[in-house]
Amino acid sequence: MPAPFNLKLTGDFFDAAGKPKYADIGLSALADAPHIRQAAFPSHSPEIAPEQLAGANGVIVLTPKVTAQSVSRAKDLLAVGRFGVGYDSVDVPACTAADVAVFITSGAVDRPVAEATVGWMIALTHHFRTKDRLVRTGEWDARSRFMGSELRDRTLGVIGLGGIARHVIKLLENWGMNPPLAYDPFIDDAGAAKAGARRVSLDTLLSESDFVSIHCPLNDQTRGLIGAAQLALMRPDAYLINTARGGLVDEDALYAALKEGRLAGAALDCYAQEPVTKPSRFADLDNVLLAPHCIAWTHELFRDIGRTACQGMIDLSLGQKPRGVVNPEVFAKPSFQEKWKRICPR
Repeated sequence: MPAPFNLKLTGDFFDAAGKPKYADIGLSALADAPHIRQAAFPSHSPEIAPEQLAGANGVIVLTPKVTAQSVSRAKDLLAVGRFGVGYDSVDVPACTAADVAVFITSGAVDRPVAEATVGWMIALTHHFRTKDRLVRTGEWDARSRFMGSELRDRTLGVIGLGGIARHVIKLLENWGMNPPLAYDPFIDDAGAAKAGARRVSLDTLLSESDFVSIHCPLNDQTRGLIGAAQLALMRPDAYLINTARGGLVDEDALYAALKEGRLAGAALDCYAQEPVTKPSRFADLDNVLLAPHCIAWTHELFRDIGRTACQGMIDLSLGQKPRGVVNPEVFAKPSFQEKWKRICPR
Protein backbone atom coordinates (compact mmCIF):
# COMPACT_ATOMS: atom_id res chain seq x y z
CA MET A 1 0.00 0.00 0.00
CA PRO A 2 1.44 3.41 -0.97
CA ALA A 3 1.96 5.99 1.77
CA PRO A 4 -1.11 8.10 2.68
CA PHE A 5 -1.51 11.17 0.50
CA ASN A 6 -3.67 14.05 1.75
CA LEU A 7 -5.67 15.69 -1.02
CA LYS A 8 -7.73 18.83 -0.45
CA LEU A 9 -10.30 20.51 -2.68
CA THR A 10 -11.08 24.21 -2.55
CA GLY A 11 -14.32 25.24 -0.88
CA ASP A 12 -16.06 26.45 -4.03
CA PHE A 13 -16.77 22.87 -5.08
CA PHE A 14 -19.26 22.72 -2.20
CA ASP A 15 -22.19 24.75 -0.90
CA ALA A 16 -22.56 26.32 2.54
CA ALA A 17 -23.79 23.01 3.94
CA GLY A 18 -20.75 21.20 2.62
CA LYS A 19 -22.66 19.38 -0.09
CA PRO A 20 -21.22 19.14 -3.62
CA LYS A 21 -22.47 21.86 -5.98
CA TYR A 22 -21.89 19.70 -9.02
CA ALA A 23 -23.20 16.25 -9.87
CA ASP A 24 -19.83 14.73 -10.71
CA ILE A 25 -16.38 16.25 -10.30
CA GLY A 26 -14.55 13.05 -11.16
CA LEU A 27 -13.78 11.88 -7.64
CA SER A 28 -14.64 8.34 -8.73
CA ALA A 29 -11.10 8.24 -10.10
CA LEU A 30 -9.94 7.91 -6.49
CA ALA A 31 -11.91 4.69 -5.92
CA ASP A 32 -8.91 2.50 -6.69
CA ALA A 33 -6.52 4.69 -4.72
CA PRO A 34 -7.52 4.19 -1.05
CA HIS A 35 -4.25 5.77 0.07
CA ILE A 36 -5.57 9.16 -1.16
CA ARG A 37 -7.32 10.86 1.75
CA GLN A 38 -9.74 13.43 0.44
CA ALA A 39 -10.97 16.51 2.30
CA ALA A 40 -12.43 19.90 1.44
CA PHE A 41 -11.59 23.40 2.57
CA PRO A 42 -14.22 24.30 5.19
CA SER A 43 -14.87 27.62 3.46
CA HIS A 44 -14.20 29.49 0.25
CA SER A 45 -12.17 32.66 -0.20
CA PRO A 46 -10.91 34.38 -3.38
CA GLU A 47 -7.30 33.62 -2.39
CA ILE A 48 -6.04 30.47 -0.71
CA ALA A 49 -4.73 31.20 2.77
CA PRO A 50 -1.61 29.40 4.04
CA GLU A 51 -3.54 27.73 6.85
CA GLN A 52 -5.94 26.14 4.36
CA LEU A 53 -3.05 24.14 2.95
CA ALA A 54 -1.92 22.83 6.33
CA GLY A 55 -1.35 19.09 6.06
CA ALA A 56 -2.16 18.98 2.35
CA ASN A 57 0.07 17.06 -0.05
CA GLY A 58 -2.00 18.10 -3.03
CA VAL A 59 -4.80 20.59 -3.69
CA ILE A 60 -7.27 20.74 -6.55
CA VAL A 61 -8.24 24.36 -7.20
CA LEU A 62 -11.41 25.56 -8.91
CA THR A 63 -11.37 29.39 -8.74
CA PRO A 64 -9.25 30.78 -5.84
CA LYS A 65 -5.93 32.43 -6.54
CA VAL A 66 -2.76 30.68 -5.48
CA THR A 67 -0.25 33.33 -4.44
CA ALA A 68 3.21 33.43 -2.94
CA GLN A 69 1.54 33.96 0.42
CA SER A 70 -0.65 30.88 -0.16
CA VAL A 71 2.36 28.57 -0.44
CA SER A 72 4.62 30.39 2.01
CA ARG A 73 4.25 27.63 4.61
CA ALA A 74 3.52 24.70 2.32
CA LYS A 75 6.25 22.39 3.60
CA ASP A 76 4.21 19.26 2.80
CA LEU A 77 2.49 20.45 -0.39
CA LEU A 78 3.69 18.71 -3.55
CA ALA A 79 1.24 19.93 -6.16
CA VAL A 80 -1.45 22.37 -7.15
CA GLY A 81 -3.84 20.88 -9.70
CA ARG A 82 -5.86 23.49 -11.60
CA PHE A 83 -9.41 22.39 -12.36
CA GLY A 84 -9.10 23.48 -16.01
CA VAL A 85 -6.34 24.60 -18.35
CA GLY A 86 -5.88 28.27 -17.43
CA TYR A 87 -3.33 29.00 -14.74
CA ASP A 88 -3.01 32.78 -14.73
CA SER A 89 -4.54 32.70 -11.23
CA VAL A 90 -1.57 30.70 -9.95
CA ASP A 91 1.77 32.30 -9.08
CA VAL A 92 3.81 29.63 -10.83
CA PRO A 93 7.26 31.05 -9.98
CA ALA A 94 6.27 31.23 -6.30
CA CYS A 95 5.13 27.62 -6.42
CA THR A 96 8.37 26.56 -8.05
CA ALA A 97 10.36 28.38 -5.38
CA ALA A 98 8.29 26.61 -2.72
CA ASP A 99 8.92 23.19 -4.32
CA VAL A 100 5.32 22.84 -5.49
CA ALA A 101 4.46 21.42 -8.91
CA VAL A 102 1.60 23.03 -10.83
CA PHE A 103 -0.37 21.02 -13.36
CA ILE A 104 -3.43 21.61 -15.50
CA THR A 105 -6.01 19.19 -16.86
CA SER A 106 -4.74 19.11 -20.44
CA GLY A 107 -7.24 17.73 -22.94
CA ALA A 108 -10.19 17.50 -20.59
CA VAL A 109 -11.74 20.80 -21.70
CA ASP A 110 -11.16 20.54 -25.45
CA ARG A 111 -14.45 19.07 -26.64
CA PRO A 112 -16.92 21.11 -24.52
CA VAL A 113 -15.21 24.45 -25.22
CA ALA A 114 -15.07 23.59 -28.91
CA GLU A 115 -18.79 22.75 -28.93
CA ALA A 116 -19.60 26.02 -27.18
CA THR A 117 -17.51 27.95 -29.69
CA VAL A 118 -19.32 26.44 -32.65
CA GLY A 119 -22.65 27.01 -30.92
CA TRP A 120 -21.82 30.67 -30.48
CA MET A 121 -20.80 31.00 -34.13
CA ILE A 122 -24.25 29.79 -35.17
CA ALA A 123 -26.06 31.84 -32.53
CA LEU A 124 -24.31 35.03 -33.64
CA THR A 125 -24.86 34.63 -37.37
CA HIS A 126 -28.49 33.54 -37.00
CA HIS A 127 -29.32 36.28 -34.46
CA PHE A 128 -30.63 33.82 -31.88
CA ARG A 129 -30.76 36.40 -29.11
CA THR A 130 -32.60 39.01 -31.14
CA LYS A 131 -35.09 36.57 -32.67
CA ASP A 132 -35.90 35.18 -29.25
CA ARG A 133 -36.62 38.72 -28.06
CA LEU A 134 -38.91 39.44 -31.01
CA VAL A 135 -41.30 36.72 -29.90
CA ARG A 136 -41.06 37.56 -26.23
CA THR A 137 -41.93 41.19 -26.95
CA GLY A 138 -44.53 40.59 -29.68
CA GLU A 139 -42.43 42.17 -32.47
CA TRP A 140 -43.15 39.39 -35.00
CA ASP A 141 -43.19 41.66 -38.03
CA ALA A 142 -39.65 42.88 -37.34
CA ARG A 143 -38.22 39.50 -38.28
CA SER A 144 -37.38 40.52 -41.86
CA ARG A 145 -34.81 42.98 -40.54
CA PHE A 146 -32.69 40.19 -39.07
CA MET A 147 -31.66 37.92 -41.90
CA GLY A 148 -28.94 35.54 -40.81
CA SER A 149 -25.91 34.02 -42.47
CA GLU A 150 -24.75 30.43 -42.71
CA LEU A 151 -21.30 29.13 -41.84
CA ARG A 152 -20.61 27.79 -45.30
CA ASP A 153 -18.15 29.75 -47.42
CA ARG A 154 -17.01 31.68 -44.34
CA THR A 155 -13.57 31.70 -42.73
CA LEU A 156 -12.63 30.85 -39.16
CA GLY A 157 -9.46 32.26 -37.67
CA VAL A 158 -8.14 30.80 -34.42
CA ILE A 159 -5.67 32.59 -32.18
CA GLY A 160 -3.78 29.78 -30.47
CA LEU A 161 -3.71 26.32 -32.05
CA GLY A 162 -3.87 24.10 -29.00
CA GLY A 163 -6.26 21.27 -28.24
CA ILE A 164 -9.41 23.41 -28.07
CA ALA A 165 -8.80 25.16 -31.40
CA ARG A 166 -7.98 21.83 -33.04
CA HIS A 167 -11.28 20.42 -31.81
CA VAL A 168 -13.15 23.46 -33.18
CA ILE A 169 -11.54 22.90 -36.57
CA LYS A 170 -12.41 19.20 -36.48
CA LEU A 171 -16.04 19.85 -35.54
CA LEU A 172 -16.39 22.23 -38.50
CA GLU A 173 -14.80 19.94 -41.09
CA ASN A 174 -18.07 19.19 -42.89
CA TRP A 175 -19.73 22.58 -42.64
CA GLY A 176 -18.56 23.85 -46.02
CA MET A 177 -16.36 26.58 -44.57
CA ASN A 178 -13.17 27.89 -46.13
CA PRO A 179 -9.87 26.45 -44.87
CA PRO A 180 -9.31 27.86 -41.37
CA LEU A 181 -6.52 30.28 -40.50
CA ALA A 182 -4.34 30.00 -37.41
CA TYR A 183 -2.02 32.33 -35.57
CA ASP A 184 0.28 30.68 -33.07
CA PRO A 185 3.95 31.67 -32.69
CA PHE A 186 4.73 28.23 -31.28
CA ILE A 187 3.40 26.28 -34.27
CA ASP A 188 5.15 26.01 -37.64
CA ASP A 189 3.53 25.66 -41.06
CA ALA A 190 3.65 21.87 -40.94
CA GLY A 191 2.07 21.76 -37.49
CA ALA A 192 -0.74 24.04 -38.59
CA ALA A 193 -1.33 22.01 -41.74
CA LYS A 194 -1.53 18.83 -39.69
CA ALA A 195 -4.30 20.46 -37.65
CA GLY A 196 -6.10 21.39 -40.86
CA ALA A 197 -5.28 25.10 -40.80
CA ARG A 198 -3.12 27.59 -42.65
CA ARG A 199 -0.60 29.41 -40.47
CA VAL A 200 -0.72 33.19 -40.95
CA SER A 201 0.28 36.37 -39.17
CA LEU A 202 -2.08 37.88 -36.63
CA ASP A 203 -2.80 40.84 -38.92
CA THR A 204 -3.68 38.54 -41.82
CA LEU A 205 -5.95 36.42 -39.61
CA LEU A 206 -7.81 39.45 -38.32
CA SER A 207 -8.34 40.98 -41.75
CA GLU A 208 -9.38 37.76 -43.54
CA SER A 209 -11.53 35.95 -40.96
CA ASP A 210 -15.29 36.04 -40.59
CA PHE A 211 -14.91 34.60 -37.09
CA VAL A 212 -11.93 35.28 -34.83
CA SER A 213 -11.91 32.80 -31.95
CA ILE A 214 -9.38 33.21 -29.15
CA HIS A 215 -7.83 30.08 -27.62
CA CYS A 216 -4.51 31.17 -26.14
CA PRO A 217 -3.36 31.54 -22.52
CA LEU A 218 -3.10 34.85 -20.71
CA ASN A 219 0.47 35.81 -19.84
CA ASP A 220 2.79 38.79 -20.09
CA GLN A 221 3.19 38.25 -23.83
CA THR A 222 -0.52 37.94 -24.65
CA ARG A 223 -2.08 40.47 -22.28
CA GLY A 224 -3.91 43.07 -24.39
CA LEU A 225 -3.22 41.07 -27.55
CA ILE A 226 -6.42 42.34 -29.18
CA GLY A 227 -6.60 46.10 -28.86
CA ALA A 228 -7.98 48.98 -30.91
CA ALA A 229 -5.43 48.56 -33.70
CA GLN A 230 -6.18 44.86 -34.05
CA LEU A 231 -9.95 45.33 -33.97
CA ALA A 232 -9.61 47.94 -36.71
CA LEU A 233 -8.21 45.24 -38.98
CA MET A 234 -11.36 43.14 -38.68
CA ARG A 235 -14.14 43.50 -41.22
CA PRO A 236 -17.41 45.12 -40.10
CA ASP A 237 -19.24 41.84 -40.81
CA ALA A 238 -16.87 39.75 -38.66
CA TYR A 239 -17.36 38.33 -35.17
CA LEU A 240 -15.03 37.99 -32.18
CA ILE A 241 -15.37 35.03 -29.80
CA ASN A 242 -13.42 34.86 -26.55
CA THR A 243 -13.59 31.70 -24.44
CA ALA A 244 -10.03 32.10 -23.14
CA ARG A 245 -9.30 34.99 -20.77
CA GLY A 246 -10.64 38.53 -20.51
CA GLY A 247 -7.26 40.21 -20.26
CA LEU A 248 -6.45 39.19 -23.83
CA VAL A 249 -8.87 41.80 -25.20
CA ASP A 250 -9.05 45.55 -24.61
CA GLU A 251 -12.67 45.77 -23.49
CA ASP A 252 -12.93 49.54 -24.01
CA ALA A 253 -11.82 49.17 -27.62
CA LEU A 254 -14.11 46.19 -28.19
CA TYR A 255 -17.14 47.97 -26.73
CA ALA A 256 -16.53 50.99 -28.95
CA ALA A 257 -16.13 48.84 -32.07
CA LEU A 258 -19.37 46.97 -31.35
CA LYS A 259 -21.39 50.05 -30.42
CA GLU A 260 -20.22 51.96 -33.48
CA GLY A 261 -20.95 49.09 -35.87
CA ARG A 262 -17.34 48.49 -36.79
CA LEU A 263 -17.77 44.86 -35.78
CA ALA A 264 -20.81 42.66 -36.43
CA GLY A 265 -20.85 41.07 -33.00
CA ALA A 266 -19.04 39.24 -30.24
CA ALA A 267 -19.47 36.40 -27.79
CA LEU A 268 -17.69 36.76 -24.45
CA ASP A 269 -17.26 34.16 -21.74
CA CYS A 270 -14.52 35.97 -19.82
CA TYR A 271 -13.74 39.49 -18.69
CA ALA A 272 -10.85 41.61 -17.51
CA GLN A 273 -12.35 41.76 -14.01
CA GLU A 274 -14.17 38.74 -12.65
CA PRO A 275 -16.60 38.03 -11.18
CA VAL A 276 -18.98 40.43 -12.92
CA THR A 277 -21.47 41.26 -10.16
CA LYS A 278 -23.08 44.31 -11.75
CA PRO A 279 -24.77 44.46 -15.16
CA SER A 280 -22.11 44.55 -17.86
CA ARG A 281 -22.08 47.44 -20.30
CA PHE A 282 -21.96 44.81 -23.06
CA ALA A 283 -25.46 43.76 -22.01
CA ASP A 284 -26.79 46.93 -23.65
CA LEU A 285 -25.69 45.67 -27.07
CA ASP A 286 -27.95 43.33 -29.04
CA ASN A 287 -25.02 42.00 -31.08
CA VAL A 288 -23.23 40.50 -28.08
CA LEU A 289 -23.68 37.15 -26.35
CA LEU A 290 -22.45 36.87 -22.77
CA ALA A 291 -21.74 34.08 -20.28
CA PRO A 292 -20.26 34.18 -16.75
CA HIS A 293 -17.10 32.21 -17.60
CA CYS A 294 -19.07 28.98 -17.81
CA ILE A 295 -20.23 28.68 -21.42
CA ALA A 296 -18.59 25.25 -21.67
CA TRP A 297 -19.63 23.97 -18.25
CA THR A 298 -21.27 20.60 -18.74
CA HIS A 299 -21.63 17.51 -16.58
CA GLU A 300 -19.17 15.78 -18.89
CA LEU A 301 -16.67 18.63 -18.61
CA PHE A 302 -16.58 18.61 -14.81
CA ARG A 303 -16.42 14.82 -14.71
CA ASP A 304 -13.51 14.66 -17.16
CA ILE A 305 -11.59 17.56 -15.60
CA GLY A 306 -12.00 16.02 -12.14
CA ARG A 307 -10.87 12.62 -13.29
CA THR A 308 -7.81 14.13 -14.94
CA ALA A 309 -6.94 16.21 -11.86
CA CYS A 310 -7.38 13.23 -9.55
CA GLN A 311 -5.27 11.03 -11.80
CA GLY A 312 -2.52 13.64 -11.67
CA MET A 313 -2.54 13.44 -7.88
CA ILE A 314 -2.56 9.63 -7.98
CA ASP A 315 0.42 9.64 -10.34
CA LEU A 316 2.32 11.99 -8.07
CA SER A 317 1.54 9.88 -5.00
CA LEU A 318 2.97 6.85 -6.80
CA GLY A 319 6.20 8.59 -7.75
CA GLN A 320 5.19 9.44 -11.31
CA LYS A 321 5.18 12.84 -12.96
CA PRO A 322 1.63 14.04 -13.74
CA ARG A 323 0.53 15.15 -17.19
CA GLY A 324 0.12 18.85 -17.88
CA VAL A 325 2.85 20.17 -15.57
CA VAL A 326 3.48 23.86 -16.30
CA ASN A 327 6.65 24.20 -14.21
CA PRO A 328 8.55 21.02 -15.12
CA GLU A 329 11.78 22.57 -13.86
CA VAL A 330 10.61 21.96 -10.29
CA PHE A 331 11.23 18.22 -10.77
CA ALA A 332 14.93 18.92 -11.30
CA LYS A 333 15.27 20.61 -7.90
CA PRO A 334 16.92 18.41 -5.26
CA SER A 335 14.74 20.03 -2.59
CA PHE A 336 11.57 19.02 -4.44
CA GLN A 337 12.87 15.50 -4.96
CA GLU A 338 13.65 15.22 -1.24
CA LYS A 339 10.16 16.42 -0.33
CA TRP A 340 8.59 14.04 -2.84
CA LYS A 341 10.50 11.04 -1.49
CA ARG A 342 9.67 12.00 2.09
CA ILE A 343 5.94 12.26 1.42
CA CYS A 344 5.71 9.47 -1.15
CA PRO A 345 8.44 6.93 -0.28
CA ARG A 346 9.04 4.43 -3.04
